[in-house]
This record gives sequence, C-alpha cells and structure tokens, in this order.
Amino acid sequence: MAGFVDAAVGGGGLVQLPAALILLPGIPLPTVLGTNKFASFFGTSFALRRYARHVGMDRSTVLPTSLAAFIFAGLGSRAVTLLDPAVLRPLILALLIAVAVYVFLVKDLGRIHAPKHGRQKARWLGVLVGSALGFYDGFLGPGMGSFLIFAFVGIFGFDFLAASASAKAINWATNLASLIYFTWSGHILFYVGLAMAVCNIIGAIIGTRLAIVKGSRFLRSFFLVVVCGLISKLTQTLLWP
Repeated sequence: MAGFVDAAVGGGGLVQLPAALILLPGIPLPTVLGTNKFASFFGTSFALRRYARHVGMDRSTVLPTSLAAFIFAGLGSRAVTLLDPAVLRPLILALLIAVAVYVFLVKDLGRIHAPKHGRQKARWLGVLVGSALGFYDGFLGPGMGSFLIFAFVGIFGFDFLAASASAKAINWATNLASLIYFTWSGHILFYVGLAMAVCNIIGAIIGTRLAIVKGSRFLRSFFLVVVCGLISKLTQTLLWP
C-alpha cells in the first residue's frame, strides 16, 4: 500500500512509517527510520524507472533539485540521531493544511503543464526546494512526496503527472542519501527491510501504471485524499502522542 500511494502522489510514509513504529516495538527510532528508508528506496527506484519511460521530465530543473536534496537529506539523517523529530510536527501539520486548502480552492491547479520560469531561475528555485525538502526527508520524511508534488505544481507550473514523475527523481536521491547514512551507521534491520522492499516494489509498479493511465485530473483528487490522511495522522499524533 505504501509503495502504491507513494508512486502515485507521494505520502507513502503515511502508511509505512506508522506501521513500522507499531510493528517494531522497542526498536530505536533511527533504526526504524533506516529500515523504512531501505524499503522506500527500492519502491521509488522502480517508480522512477517507469515514469522515466512514459513521462517527460525537465532535467534542467530536476537534476540540480535532486543533487541539493541528496546532500541535505544526508544532513537530515544525521540530525535525526541528535534531535527530536517531534518538534517539527506542529509546523508540518500547518503546512499540510495550507497545501490542502490551496489545492482544493484553486480548481485548475496542476491540470495544465505550463512551466512558469526560465531555465536558470528554475534551477536556482530547484536548489532551494531540494535543500529544504531534502533535509526534511532525511530528518523525518512523511509527506515529503506530497510536498514535492505541490512544489512542482505550485512553484514550477507542472501538471500533476509531470510533478509526480519529477518528485520521484528527487525522492530517489533523498532516499539514497539516507540509505547510505543509515547503512554506514548500522541503523537498518535488513531481514525486515528486504520483505518490505519487495512489497514496496509491487505497489510502486501498480501505482505508477495507474497514475500514467488516469492522468492529472485523477492525481489531483488522489493527492487531496493523501494530504488529508497525513493531516489526520499528524493531528492524532499531536493529540495522543
């Protein structure tokens, strides 16, 4: 389920991370996060491969965004071993509510692919977006795919299908950076992660196929459902930690 949701509109952490926290009691948080990243990396890899075959991506924007995200995701993964991720939850909740309201009210958002910026400006904006969201993904993660899609739709003017494809490239880079760090620091349960990875791949294959067939109109609605689910989960976490 996490692979399916994440491949289509991001937000697979809504499913996978809470499940990992419940089913791995007593395991340190960095190890749970590392195992989660291990599985997500493989699902994201297959999703990116399928999107690259069927959906055109603006490489001049996506590549610098991915590089910045890769670097800052490693820093975020390091920070999670030093800081409490719970301090970010109220801010993330507020941002998700703002995203959901904006997408709901702007009916035509993401239906037409109309890039807003020239190549040079798009590159620098990509570096800023990649740095901020890359750090967040390495540090905490849930909702990262949804934030990326919203950034590509709202900031860059992509349609939802192109945004989903582009988001997968950045997500792949952040997952790789986090995977490298968590592997090096010994925070991965490989016997659990391998089973999760296989299922993540299956979900990713189905999710990308559905996204490509159904297109941006469907993805907009699905995106709102996932963001509302993230809002509900974060609210529950804040009220009943």
